[in-house]
Amino acid sequence: MTALPAQSVPAPRRVPNPSRQRPLRPAPDPGTLRGKPRLAYAIISVGAVAVIVVAQLLLSIALAQGAYEIDAYQLQRAELAREEQKLAEDLDRLESPQYLAMNAEALGMVPNADPVYLRLSDGAVLGEPTAASAGAAASGPLVPNALIDGVPPVTAQQAGETPSGGSGTEAPTGGSGTQVPPPPPVTDGLPTPATH
Repeated sequence: MTALPAQSVPAPRRVPNPSRQRPLRPAPDPGTLRGKPRLAYAIISVGAVAVIVVAQLLLSIALAQGAYEIDAYQLQRAELAREEQKLAEDLDRLESPQYLAMNAEALGMVPNADPVYLRLSDGAVLGEPTAASAGAAASGPLVPNALIDGVPPVTAQQAGETPSGGSGTEAPTGGSGTQVPPPPPVTDGLPTPATH
């Protein structure tokens, strides 16, 4: 073996192309590296912040207005519920048997203390028929009702008119054409039948 070193061919040198070289210029100062902000960017950012603030303000105003409307509707609902309860109590009072009996007597009807019954199987009349009489005897056995105190009868509510269109001051006429005075109205209760 020989101890001669191997020789290699040197690599070709690259020569830079003079047409591709960049022109050299001095480096800027470190203080001038930041450019001045443009006025348009500042106006856009301030305008965006203003739009967001106005939108938030309008949204909070709308929510507050909605809360006030809800509160007003709840108050109105409570008032209507109280009115409904009051009207239901008035209707119950006007539907009471005592009020109906008072109105019947005010219109000239009298209770019959001696009713007569008709048996349908053979047509027989059970009991002795007698005419009903007005006055203290007719309205004697009454059940009092404090709920209808202060409620006027139908004749007083119609402001002087009868259902036929005449004035309420006319007295009913009897069978012979004579004037029959109206019976005194029931004021303290409901007529009750006499039981034994």
